[in-house]
Amino acid sequence: MKITEVEAIVLRQPDVDTSKADGSQDALLIRIRTDEGLTGIGEVDSLPPVVKAIVDAPASHAIASGLGALLVGENPLEIDRLWEKMYRGSIYYGRRGAAIHAMSGIDIALWDIKGKALGQPACRLLGGPHRERIRAYASTLMPETPAETAEVVAGLVGRGFTAIKLGWGPWGRDPDLDIELAAAARTAAGDDVELMFDIGLGWPDADHAIRQVRRLEPFRPYWVEEPLWPDDLAGYRKLADAVETRIACGEEEATRWGFADLMERTGVDVVQPDVTRAGGISECIRIAHLADLRGVSTVLHSWSTGIIKAASLHVLAAMPRATFFEYCVQETALNQALTVERFPLEDGMVRIPDGPGLGIEIDDEVVRRYAV
Repeated sequence: MKITEVEAIVLRQPDVDTSKADGSQDALLIRIRTDEGLTGIGEVDSLPPVVKAIVDAPASHAIASGLGALLVGENPLEIDRLWEKMYRGSIYYGRRGAAIHAMSGIDIALWDIKGKALGQPACRLLGGPHRERIRAYASTLMPETPAETAEVVAGLVGRGFTAIKLGWGPWGRDPDLDIELAAAARTAAGDDVELMFDIGLGWPDADHAIRQVRRLEPFRPYWVEEPLWPDDLAGYRKLADAVETRIACGEEEATRWGFADLMERTGVDVVQPDVTRAGGISECIRIAHLADLRGVSTVLHSWSTGIIKAASLHVLAAMPRATFFEYCVQETALNQALTVERFPLEDGMVRIPDGPGLGIEIDDEVVRRYAV
């Protein structure tokens, strides 16, 4: 089998609100076609036009090539070798950031092809599923007011979620408002629902973060996520050492090397690689193994469409220790409708797809409607 085409398709809804940290308003769809008629699907949750350029660019020289040019004519089943070929072929401009993001979407599509070729779900090819279902936490943006927060949380509890994360939005604007929002969330959630608070890089430094996390303790956050900028590794170390509450971060990080450095230098409790940004399915499995060796939890960041949901679920199924699946509940068309599958909630859990590859089908009408 040979790869005949690597296609990067920018999807974008017409009414994008760029003031919100909502990456489900656009997407970068990867389609890899083969000479045997199999097509693999992947996704990149990044800045779509930038990633498209990385996929489509012609080769410049031996270590600076567009990724598509590196793959056409190759055997799509040789995933590890192709990962290394892309990494080496883009090393002059890559190694981290958008180049690894683009590699991630391609890696996902290659696993989709391999599963379809062998008639097996991707998680079985990763070593076998350790679970058939996993607990989901509803992930949404923090509303602007305590009253709105209570309404949103109550609605998600009513839908059957047993864990909820509220992120970005007004976090960090006012120290007292942070506490009022958290209090409203806990009151609406009750005692039996786990709450995660994603500060969205909103606190200025570690000392401020220490004070705020201690003020949040009465509301029992399961973790506090990304309170500081991702490069403030010393700040994360100071924070993690000073508080009992779990500290989570890492959605902007990429590759096993980046995460090994992050864990060693910060001492955080939870790392959050994104399967569409950290290096794909292949690299997220490696990162999870590194985290296990250090006693750190891996909870994948997962925000955008049904493609990242499916890819994340396969990785989580293959991990010996996995606690949560991040379930984006945004009402955007791409999040709700790009895949035919809707990933229903069952007793607070989501089932791992069991069809070949990712086990999903793309709605081609949605692609036509939102393709740029």
